[in-house]
Amino acid sequence: MAVQDHDAYWHPGLETQSRTDWRQLQLDLLKDHLRHAYEGSPYYRAAFDAQGVSPTDLRTLDDLRRFPFLDKATIRDRQVAVPPFGDLVAVPEREIVYISASSGSTGVPTASPFTAKDFEEWIDYEARQFWSSGLRPADRYAHALNFSLFVGGPCVLGAQKLGALSIHAGTLPSERLLAVLDQFKATALWTTPSYAWHLGETAQREGIDPARDLAVRRLFVAGEPGGSIPETRERIEALWGAEVYDYYGLSDIFGSCAGMCVEKDGLHWAEDHILVEVLNPETLEPVAEGERGELVLTTLRKRARPIIRFRTGDIVSVTTEPCRCGRTSLRLKGVHGRLDDMLIVKGVNLFPGDVEAVVRQDPALTGEYRLVLDRVERLDRLTVEAEHTQGFNGDLEELRSRLRRRLKAATGVGAEVALLAPGTLPRAVHKAKRIDDRRQHVWS
Repeated sequence: MAVQDHDAYWHPGLETQSRTDWRQLQLDLLKDHLRHAYEGSPYYRAAFDAQGVSPTDLRTLDDLRRFPFLDKATIRDRQVAVPPFGDLVAVPEREIVYISASSGSTGVPTASPFTAKDFEEWIDYEARQFWSSGLRPADRYAHALNFSLFVGGPCVLGAQKLGALSIHAGTLPSERLLAVLDQFKATALWTTPSYAWHLGETAQREGIDPARDLAVRRLFVAGEPGGSIPETRERIEALWGAEVYDYYGLSDIFGSCAGMCVEKDGLHWAEDHILVEVLNPETLEPVAEGERGELVLTTLRKRARPIIRFRTGDIVSVTTEPCRCGRTSLRLKGVHGRLDDMLIVKGVNLFPGDVEAVVRQDPALTGEYRLVLDRVERLDRLTVEAEHTQGFNGDLEELRSRLRRRLKAATGVGAEVALLAPGTLPRAVHKAKRIDDRRQHVWS
């Protein structure tokens, strides 16, 4: 049941319980969930049997490490093998009331099914997350995410559940979206970091100052690491005169699974819905708290299609230290990039987000950037393209040298720097493409 507006929490007892209570809750849910997966899903029955494990083998949360992993390719392959939803599904089709879908690299949409209870619990979590970020019934919330099968679309119902006036904007053209924000005096907006940046720049070209002329004071962003990169978040906040809150989700489970509270010190995880492991992607052993590793997720309540030990490919770090807001859930301290976005340059692991943090701290740069990699005489060469600001009248060579030094200090990689005129690099309407890898035989 929702709390009153003067209360800080959506579910006070749950959100502020001890870490011991969190772990016990997860263990109780996981025991039931593994049994449900084994009994209802042909895939999980076969996978567990092949691994020589049974749901009854789980006595502690650490015992989950005995169970097999799952990845995106397997989800997609099983859907193709057993259409339309695949044999990971653990309920009869008559119990499925909603599906989202992601296109995937093959172009074959990968469905994510929900029972009525799955959907209801998901939306309640979205309301809890919005509440933690300061959204209240008095707000006018614009949901500028794709509604076409995208799992982030229904998250707008979380805003409606807490009582906010909700505008299902979707992927309107930028000029039209700006008109909607102005007409209805929207106070909150959800989109991607790149599009928040692009929309703000579009507003300025239209003669609109987002901070002065629009009412948006909260921006929820997701889909890219930028919202957790302080330099990026601060630049967007300055552009809009609004607070930026980073959210994290994935299509294979449900919309946003973690999000920033008003303290903006990491992203609170939906620990009563999803169990988190952070593993070394090479050894598949847990990393120490605070260290970077691959995010591996296990659902705890989703009945339609349980997800057990799903390797996301996202590189994250986490903490269980209590937040100043009083919530005790595990927090993502950073989504640093993806395994498939990770570049190996001169033997050093490099993520676009590492470069972004450097580029966006310099006020002489617009904040747009691109990483161009090529190979010269069998050696890797990285060039970071960045734009100087409009009307920049300083020393371009000094700016180039400064950026090169900062990149080297922050990443350990020596990079060339190409300074471009503002507006040269393409602006992203949704997720930005930051890498142009021109190397041949990259891993040789």
